[in-house]
Amino acid sequence: MKGLGRSPALSLTNLLPNALIARARGGLYLAPMTRYSEVSAFTDTPGQGNRAGVVLGAGELSGAQMQALAAFVGAPETVFVTRLGHGLVRVRYFTPAQEVDFCGHATVALGRVLAQEGHWRGGALTLETLAGQVPLRLLLGAGGECQVWMRQPGFERRAVGRPLHAELAEALGLSDRLIHRGLPLASASTGLWSVFVPLLDAVILDGLEPDLERIRDLSERLDVASVYAYAPLGVGRFAARDFAPLLGIPEDPVTGSAGGALLGLLASEGRVPVRSERACGVVYQGHAVGSPGEVEVEVEMQSGRVVAVHVGGHAAVEREGVWKG
Repeated sequence: MKGLGRSPALSLTNLLPNALIARARGGLYLAPMTRYSEVSAFTDTPGQGNRAGVVLGAGELSGAQMQALAAFVGAPETVFVTRLGHGLVRVRYFTPAQEVDFCGHATVALGRVLAQEGHWRGGALTLETLAGQVPLRLLLGAGGECQVWMRQPGFERRAVGRPLHAELAEALGLSDRLIHRGLPLASASTGLWSVFVPLLDAVILDGLEPDLERIRDLSERLDVASVYAYAPLGVGRFAARDFAPLLGIPEDPVTGSAGGALLGLLASEGRVPVRSERACGVVYQGHAVGSPGEVEVEVEMQSGRVVAVHVGGHAAVEREGVWKG
């Protein structure tokens, strides 16, 4: 993998601030430009999975500039590194429309870029986010492959009143008779709240015709970021689609934070096998929008209670660019 075998570069061009050195009038000056990467997360194939922007040098950007750059990149989320220290990285996450507390796929994308650029070789690394601290670990494979795992912020859940079940089904374009009665319909979070709606099978999931205005309204009423529909594929395997119009994202291709919350929710209700106080699963997402990806999840349990949720995935850098803000 590019960069994994060399020492971290400490030059001005790739640490904070991440400006480009330009030549003008016979001298050097710092141009108001910012480097960024576009990364496909939860896949090892560029152009699939979920696209995220990654900005390593955001220390001198204002919140308004970060928002403008996130809109320019146009990815569902862009992660900005505002401080890069030894073992601790301070970050902020923005959709094209607003700042959010946490984003799973952008975190995986960031880990991939930090490793590629030589800033992370697999030692202890913790992200400081608005949702709390997120420890990362890097698994290196043969041929330079890597997989980024994160311990997501603490798992939480909230009940959803039964009268809302039919409204959620209708907003997704189906009858509430197609809701799976043996799986939980509830809100849950590992850093970002979603409401999880179980469907009978993946065929129903693929055929959804969501009413995004109604989903936006329900998201506001339930105080969640998205409506996340899911269906069982087998033991510990689920297909999913995530609708987040409230965040300016009609459908998120692959959602790490929600994938972790889903397995936490299922494990808390005994709907996935628990062995040696651990439950594992995989969420397949993105096929409906032509960007398939996989979210791997491991849930730590203690006396039937979720104590930690770990999410992992591959990532591939698509391209790099410069923003002239």
